[in-house]
Amino acid sequence: MKIFEQEQSSVAVAENTTPIGYVHSIETFGSVDGPGIRYVLFLQGCRMRCQFCHNPDTWNQGVGDELTADQVLADAERYKAFWGKQGGITTSGGEALLQIDFLIDLFKKAHAKGIKTCLDTCGQPFTRKQPWFGKFEELMRYTDVSLVDIKQINPREHKRLTGWSNENIFDMLSYMLENNKHVWIRHVLVPQRTDFDTELIQIGNYIKTIAPIVDKVEVLPYHTMGVSKYKELGIDYPLDGIEPPTQARVKNAEKLLHTTDYTNYKNYPNYPKA
Repeated sequence: MKIFEQEQSSVAVAENTTPIGYVHSIETFGSVDGPGIRYVLFLQGCRMRCQFCHNPDTWNQGVGDELTADQVLADAERYKAFWGKQGGITTSGGEALLQIDFLIDLFKKAHAKGIKTCLDTCGQPFTRKQPWFGKFEELMRYTDVSLVDIKQINPREHKRLTGWSNENIFDMLSYMLENNKHVWIRHVLVPQRTDFDTELIQIGNYIKTIAPIVDKVEVLPYHTMGVSKYKELGIDYPLDGIEPPTQARVKNAEKLLHTTDYTNYKNYPNYPKA
C-alpha cells in the first residue's frame, strides 16, 4: 500500500532523470528529529547492523514506497502551518545518505520553497572519493542542520557494535567543521555497550574539538521497543536481556558529554547559513 496517493499527471517525472526515493515511512508531526515540529521521511536502506537498532525493517535497500521529491513536498506542505519558524523537513532512515541523489533533489527544492532541511545520519556512507564527495558537498549547500550519531569513540568497539569502522564518520565531522556545517550530536546510551565512563569522557573531549559547529548534544537512552520487529523478521535480537539505562546513568552521561554547554539550538530560527 502506498503511503499516500497522488495523481501522476500532477508530478513532473522525467524518466531516468528524476531521482526516486525509497521510503519506509513518514511521520507528519515529528518533535524529536531536529528543530521544532518536522515532517520526517524515514528512508529505506542501511548497511550498519547496530546491535541496538530498533528498525531492522529499514535495512534492505531498493524497497519501500517509491516517491519523487515533488510528491514528498506536495504532501509535506499540507502540514506547513504546524512548523512555525523552527520546523521543516527531516530525512532519516535507515541511512538517508545511501539515497544521496534523491536527498539533493528534495533539499534543493525544499530550499527553493523556503523550507528548512535537516539530515539525520550516522555518516557511514561518507567518503571523499568522487563522484560521491561532490554530491555530498552539493547536499550540504541545501542542508540547514545535521543530526549525527556518535555510536562509539573506540574504533574496535564501534565495529563490534555496528559491523563497520567509524573512521569515515569522524572524517565527515571534520569536513563539517572545516565548512561550518552545524550539527546536533547524539549518543545512544546502552548498558554493557556504550555506557562506560572512560569512553563517555573521550566522546565529551572529542565534541569539544568540534564545538564551533555543535548546536546541541543529546543522550538517547536505549529502549527495547524494537524487539518485536526482530521476532517478526526471524532475526536473533543481539541485546537480549539488556535493560534500558537507569535515569542516574543517563544523567551521568549527560554530565560527561557536557550537554548543557551546547545551547545554540535555542537561537533558532536563526539557522547557521547553509
